[in-house]
Amino acid sequence: MNILVTGGAGFMGSSFVRYLIKKKLVDKVINLDLLTYAGNLDNLRDVKDSSRYKFIKGDIKDKRLLADIITEFDVKRIVNFAAETHVDNSIKSPQIFLETNILGTAALLDIATEFDIRFHQVSTDEVFGALDEDDPPFHEKSLYDPRSPYSASKAAGDHLAKSYFNTYGTKITISNSSNNYGPYQFPEKIIPLFITNLMQDKKVPVYGDGLYIRDWLFVEDHTRAIWRILVKGEIGQSYCIGAGNEMTNLELTKKILDLLDKDESYIEYVQDRKGHDRRYATDTTKIQKEIKWKSEIKFDEGIRKTVEWYKANKWWWRKLK
Repeated sequence: MNILVTGGAGFMGSSFVRYLIKKKLVDKVINLDLLTYAGNLDNLRDVKDSSRYKFIKGDIKDKRLLADIITEFDVKRIVNFAAETHVDNSIKSPQIFLETNILGTAALLDIATEFDIRFHQVSTDEVFGALDEDDPPFHEKSLYDPRSPYSASKAAGDHLAKSYFNTYGTKITISNSSNNYGPYQFPEKIIPLFITNLMQDKKVPVYGDGLYIRDWLFVEDHTRAIWRILVKGEIGQSYCIGAGNEMTNLELTKKILDLLDKDESYIEYVQDRKGHDRRYATDTTKIQKEIKWKSEIKFDEGIRKTVEWYKANKWWWRKLK
């Protein structure tokens, strides 16, 4: 089986591409990526020469290109990681988020429908809005209530996928994951930003009171979940992916400080972000029961691995900051 992975040069997409190739799960992975600022072919240096791998630079909105790829490589699955993802950037410049996350997803759905190909939409728990501290976690039946241009654009992509399933019978699945972390994450995101700042003896910016809560999922666990959904997931269904690693941003910051032998004087409290959601958390009962997936990497193990990777790979991140 050949599979098209869009956004495969990004953080999560490259993890998925490496997993498929190293585990020999498919015959060939076609990685379609436009290589915008967060797309980085260095993320795939260890598999770029594999006979199972093919990179194509291109835009997911280009339906002629998509059709050519499907035909030439006899693609049987599409997994859409291609997305603009940084909330702060979406607040400053929402247009590119609308183009990639909505129009790009629509183009992929058109092609999946035309060629009768199974399509998986990689999404986020942010589409559900925000939780109060005592609220139960998000689940697959939670109402959508996006609160930033980023999450609204991802919500639109999810709704498009569901509408294509209901209208055209397109073979779709959707996953909504909690915050990913791990090696190769672009250093604008909180964990790699804090690690690399501290490695350069710089302070780390903590929004507001630092008590915003996130559930942290190691990227390799997320990768395994996507593959399980492709293999075992039911067409037309959504699956929430999380790790149960809820903690405040301040708790997260202190763990990173400890791992890098820094004290709390390196914390710099900064003005809060607009529309900052207080808490995210996901209920993974469905994915555990129906397709037998659960996270395996405990946070303390995952964050230690992540810190050690950034220490050992300064060549990768120094040119990105």
